[in-house]
Amino acid sequence: MTTAAVALVCAVTVLTAPGVAYANSYANPAKPAPGPTPAPTPTTADDKDLEKVRKELDRLYHDAAVATDEYNAAEERAGEQSDELVKLARKIVKGQEKLDELKERVGAAARAQYRSGGLPPQAQLMLSDDPRLFLDGAGRVREGQQATKGLLAELTRTQQDLQAYAKDASTQWQRLEANRKAKAAAKKKIKSRIADAEKLEAKLEKEERERLLELEQETAYQNQAAWLSSGILEEINGKASAQGKKAVTYATAQIGKPYEWGAEGPKTYDCSGLTSQAWAAAGRGIPRTSQEQWKQLPRIDIKDMRPGDLIIYHDDASHVGMYIGDGAIVHAPRPGRTVTIAGAGSMAILGVVRPDR
Repeated sequence: MTTAAVALVCAVTVLTAPGVAYANSYANPAKPAPGPTPAPTPTTADDKDLEKVRKELDRLYHDAAVATDEYNAAEERAGEQSDELVKLARKIVKGQEKLDELKERVGAAARAQYRSGGLPPQAQLMLSDDPRLFLDGAGRVREGQQATKGLLAELTRTQQDLQAYAKDASTQWQRLEANRKAKAAAKKKIKSRIADAEKLEAKLEKEERERLLELEQETAYQNQAAWLSSGILEEINGKASAQGKKAVTYATAQIGKPYEWGAEGPKTYDCSGLTSQAWAAAGRGIPRTSQEQWKQLPRIDIKDMRPGDLIIYHDDASHVGMYIGDGAIVHAPRPGRTVTIAGAGSMAILGVVRPDR
C-alpha cells in the first residue's frame, strides 16, 4: 500500500513537472525502477529452467490477453446489435400500426367510392335534379380516387419498409448470435490459458516464485534500458493536454487495483478497460479494445509522445498502457497483477496513438 501511494504521488507529479518524477527510475537505466525489488534468494531450480517457465507464462498470458480482446470486442458488438434490434423492433411496431391505419383508410375510401359510383356517369346526370350538383360530385369522386391512389402508394411503401425492417432484424439477430458464440469461445480460451498459467506457477516453491518475479522485473528492466539507450527520451518532451491530464489522473488513481479480464472498473480492470475508462473520465470516448484503439485512433511518432497518449504493445496490439511522462506508463499488466507503473519500453512497442488529437 505504501509503494502504491508513493507511486501515485509520483505519477501525479508528472502532470505538473514532466521530467522530474521518474528521472531517477525509468529515465535512468543505471538505477532500479520504483517499487520493492526482492533481494536474491536461494532457489531450488536453475535460473535457466525458471526462464523457460517465465517465457511459457508470458505465452499463456499473452494468449489470454488476445482472447480478452476478442471477448471485449464481441461484447461491444453484441451490445450495439442489441440496441439496433430494439430500434428495429420499435420501427416494426410503429410501421404495423401505420399499416393498419392505412388499410382502414383505404377500405373506407373504397366503400365510399362504391356507394357513389354504382351507376354510370350518364345515368347519374339524367337522374340528377341539378346538373351542377352532379358535376360537383363528379369532381369530388375524382379527388377521392386520387386520394385513394395516394393511400395505396403509401400502403405499399409502408409494407416495403416493414419487410426491410424485418430483414434487418433477422440479420442483426444472426450477428448477435454469432457474437455470443464468439464471446463464449473467447471466455473458454481465457479461462483455459489462465488456469494453465496458475497450475504452472502452483508447481513452484515459494522461493522459486519469488525468483521468477525477480526474473520478470529484470527482463522488463533490461528492455527499458535498451529502449532508453537509443536516446529516445531526450526527444520526448511533449506536454499533456487538458484532457490528457484528466486521463492520467484517473489512470494513476487506479494503481493497486487488481487486473481482471473483461473488467472496466471501478474495482478491477484489464489493460484496455483502464485506458478506455480513463479517457471516458476525461470526456473522450475511445474504442474498448487495444486492437481497436490501434486501428481507429490517430497514430503519432514515439518522439512526439505526451502524457495521456496510449502505447500499443506487441505485433498483434494485444496490450496497451498510458504514457505518463519520463519514460513511464501506467497499465494493468495481467491476471495476478495490479494496476501499476512500468517502463514504457519494458515491452515490445508497436506504436503510439493519441485519443485527443
